Amino acid sequence: MLFRPTTASDLDRFLPLIVADEAGGITADTYTARLSTGEYRLARTWIAEDAPGAVPSALAVWWGAPDADLPGTLDGLFVHDSIRSADERTALASGLLTTAHAAFAEAGVDTAPDYHLTLPGDWRARPDSVETVAWRQEAARLSGLVVTLERLRYEWTPCTRLPEPTGRLAFVAEPDDEVFVDLLRRVLTRTLDTHSRKGAASIGADAQARRDVTFYRDTMLGDRSWWRVARTPDGRPVGFGLPSRNHAVPVVGYLGVLPQHRGRGYADDILAEITRILVTETTAEKVRAETDLTNTPMAAAFERVGYRNDSRRLVLSAH
Repeated sequence: MLFRPTTASDLDRFLPLIVADEAGGITADTYTARLSTGEYRLARTWIAEDAPGAVPSALAVWWGAPDADLPGTLDGLFVHDSIRSADERTALASGLLTTAHAAFAEAGVDTAPDYHLTLPGDWRARPDSVETVAWRQEAARLSGLVVTLERLRYEWTPCTRLPEPTGRLAFVAEPDDEVFVDLLRRVLTRTLDTHSRKGAASIGADAQARRDVTFYRDTMLGDRSWWRVARTPDGRPVGFGLPSRNHAVPVVGYLGVLPQHRGRGYADDILAEITRILVTETTAEKVRAETDLTNTPMAAAFERVGYRNDSRRLVLSAH
């Protein structure tokens, strides 16, 4: 079996492999649209084939920022429908991923890209969903993506009325990045966000806070001027919000409440203000947000503010 990145001459042969199922992640139309924007590239799209020119047996599609040469995340993994056995699908897909991961490492990728699967909210109760996830998850595990994180995905639309401002907090624009570094560092104490908690444990709270500020300022597409510090009427900081957007939609980004102020509903105030900013600045038809399945306080805040849980995201990563 030959595993390799694709070229323009392969396009018509591999597009038929992108068949919609509940764990596929993308469609052929999505692929061609993102190919035109540079988010997908032929060099970041890999196939498995028995021989040059044969019908591809498997396909893996990595996403990356349009101006980035290296892949960011794995968006789609497909095996030809003639291969029915879950074991055969797993073996073929894991071989494809393992070979691609090795090539990415040689190109300068420090860690194999995460694999993101967008799934129905009740996917675990659907036998077809469980089946389509199982072979992909096992292939990812065999290729080094051994950690699983499940996240709730939320959506707010203008047909849902936001709660009126309570007046408990003032939201202040703050141009000094160091203020947000300090707030981010402080909210890492007892945080329920898995990514932030693991990052702080690995590189330290200050380094993780600086990494987050850099990411939201330089990588995400939201405007830095949207960021807000939440303060009490007498000026004490309570938390912060980093409204932003990705390549598709406005997103909540990051919000945090300082440990000593948790349990008072301030997350609701900050979330509502983030949403108001995004509606004003982007004329948003929808706002997206996510939180870990285990972060029940944040999930409850989304529900109270009017966000609807419409799906889940399974994140498979190397650590």
